[in-house]
Amino acid sequence: MSDSPEIVAARAEVDRSRARAMATAHELQERLSPKVLAKGAWQGAKEKGADLAEDAVDAVRSRPLTATGVVAAVTMFLAREPLIDLAGRLADNVGEKRKSRKARKARTKQQDTEKAND
Repeated sequence: MSDSPEIVAARAEVDRSRARAMATAHELQERLSPKVLAKGAWQGAKEKGADLAEDAVDAVRSRPLTATGVVAAVTMFLAREPLIDLAGRLADNVGEKRKSRKARKARTKQQDTEKAND
């Protein structure tokens, strides 16, 4: 039993279609592999980071004083606890120096009074 030319042509078309479908499936499988997806995400993040860095450099170049002020404000915000502690210690030291100065003046005055009474 011999197949008609239409059946032979249809089988050939089916084989070609199956081959294209398999190639497409393999391509999709490769594109959706975790390694390829991770690589694409990493490349996108690197490009976005580079764009942000370039924009930041341009902003600093165009307004250096503003950028310095922003950096100083952020630094002070992040270091607020140590700065508050430092300010408290400085205030305590100033208060102690004032007290010791007053105490010295009082002793000197008392000594002068005692000498005058002698």
